[in-house]
Amino acid sequence: MTTQMSDLNIESLRRALAGRVIGAKIHHHELLGSTMDETKKLAARGAPEGTVVIAEEQTAGRGRFNRVWISPRGQNLSFSLLLKPHIDMLPQVNMAATLAVADTIEGVGLVPTIKWPNDVRIGGLKTSGILIENDIVGEGVSHCILGIGLNVNFDPSKHEEIAQISTSLFRETGKAFNRTDVLTHLLISLDGLYAELRRGVSLTSRWSDYLDTLGKTVQLKWREEVVEGVAEAVDEQGNLLIRMAGGSLFTAIAGEVTLQV
Repeated sequence: MTTQMSDLNIESLRRALAGRVIGAKIHHHELLGSTMDETKKLAARGAPEGTVVIAEEQTAGRGRFNRVWISPRGQNLSFSLLLKPHIDMLPQVNMAATLAVADTIEGVGLVPTIKWPNDVRIGGLKTSGILIENDIVGEGVSHCILGIGLNVNFDPSKHEEIAQISTSLFRETGKAFNRTDVLTHLLISLDGLYAELRRGVSLTSRWSDYLDTLGKTVQLKWREEVVEGVAEAVDEQGNLLIRMAGGSLFTAIAGEVTLQV
């Protein structure tokens, strides 16, 4: 299946986001190495908070742990945003991003869950990945770059390396979606959630409700460390609390979780 490039209407997107923090500036590229790297360059040049960088295709798109993000040209959504949150807000930026994606998926009639910390899934298959890179200066945040990839109109089953672990809106529904509508919904939802964070509202409870990791026996890998136990809860910072076999509680601030059968 091919998707026409014209379904991504940047002028329509600008109108929909006018007056909001998210979408203060929108840059659309047919081809980029990485939206994350491009947004970092714009941040260094003084770009305003809320700047969005969208690419139809990336030659060096990456996910967490520097994994390649597979996204054929013009079929999905690949973009990064420039944010300037207070340092205390950083853990909840991840929550806002995953909740906005989940809200977007629900908007097309599907049921999303979140695998800790930020894989948004449908039926246990990855549909969206989120990458966050922070520039910390002293005790504050110079900027935060939030990258989001959402599988919209391509069929992961045609890509052997991800066929068994990924899905898309198209694969789940059998129909193609207008990416302008999907992206508009996502960014408006994110803008509202980010506004809540700026007012001091916690998103932890809402985020926790979507986590399919909780209550499951998991293995957590982080650098050279491997921890196994039951994912019991998350704390206010989004850390995963794992109850180990001996009864002690391990607090995971990062890492890759695998559900154990």
